[in-house]
Amino acid sequence: MSYPTIIKSFFLSLIGGLIACSSPEPLDLIIHNGTIYTVDENNPMVDAVGIKEGRIAYVGDFEDLQGRISESTVVLDLQGHTMTPGWIEGHGHFMGMGYNKLELDLREAANYQELVDQVAAAVAQSQPGDWILGRGWHQSKWDQKPDTLVKGFQTHGQESAVSPDNPVYLRHASGHAGFANAKAMELAGVKNLQTENAPAGLADGGEIISDALGNPTGIFNERAMTLITKHIPNTTDEKDRQALKLAVDECLKHGITGFHDAGIDQQTIDLYKESIDNGALKIRLWAMLSGRDTTLLETWYQSGPELGYGNDHLTIRAIKMYMDGALGSRGAWLLEEYTDRPGHFGHETTPIESLSQLSAEALEHGFQVCAHAIGDRANREVLDQYEMAFKNNPIAATDARFRIEHAQHIDPEDIPRFGKMGVIAAMQGIHMASDRPWAIDRLGLRRIEDGAYVWQKLLQSGAIVVNGSDVPVEPLYPLASFYASVSRTTLLGTPEGGYEADQRMTRDQALRSYTLDAAYSAFEEDLKGSIEVGKLADFAVFSENIMEAPAKDLLKAKVTHTIIGGKVYAQN
Repeated sequence: MSYPTIIKSFFLSLIGGLIACSSPEPLDLIIHNGTIYTVDENNPMVDAVGIKEGRIAYVGDFEDLQGRISESTVVLDLQGHTMTPGWIEGHGHFMGMGYNKLELDLREAANYQELVDQVAAAVAQSQPGDWILGRGWHQSKWDQKPDTLVKGFQTHGQESAVSPDNPVYLRHASGHAGFANAKAMELAGVKNLQTENAPAGLADGGEIISDALGNPTGIFNERAMTLITKHIPNTTDEKDRQALKLAVDECLKHGITGFHDAGIDQQTIDLYKESIDNGALKIRLWAMLSGRDTTLLETWYQSGPELGYGNDHLTIRAIKMYMDGALGSRGAWLLEEYTDRPGHFGHETTPIESLSQLSAEALEHGFQVCAHAIGDRANREVLDQYEMAFKNNPIAATDARFRIEHAQHIDPEDIPRFGKMGVIAAMQGIHMASDRPWAIDRLGLRRIEDGAYVWQKLLQSGAIVVNGSDVPVEPLYPLASFYASVSRTTLLGTPEGGYEADQRMTRDQALRSYTLDAAYSAFEEDLKGSIEVGKLADFAVFSENIMEAPAKDLLKAKVTHTIIGGKVYAQN
């Protein structure tokens, strides 16, 4: 070969190498042929998405991707279906969801008799002395009232009759009350409240409901629940892992790629890390530490938040506090008495001074505070404590993103404070659909119209509103909350035109509340919540165009694929 030929060959090789280096790498996964909503206001709808190593590498037109397909590239044809960013459950109880499937699920019990029948069936399959546990009953949703009611609740007579040798404890759907049978109360030492001393451990912020003669009815409200629950045997590692698997499967079924877990302990954290390490925990969790465990908090204050453990599958940077109860159990803390229980204002379940101290400590150590507040009194008290903490530490408060969980009923004077203070309202659209028909009995029309489920008023104040289900209070079914958010009706479509229809969300607002705004509320908007290059490849695919289909058809939509980190989980 002549010298000029060698030079020419060298330069051709060099140019070829440069071209090869500049050519885009083949993608791992390409998704196309559907309607893709990005929740990116600068690029709201696209034709195709490309994924490389679990991240979004391309967003645009499918025809521009032909050079990035190799033999190893998976091409997912959406077949006309609709894809959005992965949905984030903004407030739920992950292990509670799994355990709800292992115990009695009472959410579909239409009346007290059906609850009793479920208990009787469980007794028939149990050994004497075995605890029977369940959750989900709600007396205000039953189609007929029991013959005997005390302060609006059933009594344990029928329940105890079918379970004489088994202690039974059934949590209210809200989780803020419990229903015990005679055997469980016997084990707990709860007797006639007129003839016996108050049970040891009964603290302020709770109530044992009794009849006119002082006999306990079986209903334990708020902090009084611990009188029973402390006698329930601890769970096992095997059962914990089983519950976790059931919870993961439920998320994948519904297009949930991220989950805000509202209140966990160190044992649960250890389980999550173990499950991430062995590949069992496929969902991305953002967890709140239980604010009731001061030892736990002190430990985490020393180490600080933990971000993105296991390839962004677990983040711990928040603290959960319970400041009141729920409307269903009349535990929500109100400024005015309950319309259907005069003289009763609900319960302050945690001394407000504790929230003051915790808010200051959280700011100092880089944690968010997520305070459960349903009643207008509780919301006001929480806002007051947040405001004081922000004023005392203005630098840390610049972008603190403290949250109020539920924010279900707010005094009109306090609504603008959310936007002004940057406090996030983590609400649940399904609570309006499920609770509104009976909530008016608790609050009356004026309070309902002025301050209950006021999504638009909050959004217009500049606040961020996050959506969710509060599972297992309600089923993990994001399209139910989405539907309720845009229709303001029950899941049966009533009433025509919706409740307080001026507060309904637009489709764009409702989608953001489950995606980008949920990510923002966890300081994760740069990782999740929209389909943009560089973000995690987490998506949900629906059989219907949920952004355009008539509202009545939204509940017919099915999740066909849940995609997490570019891994596709097809749903049947």
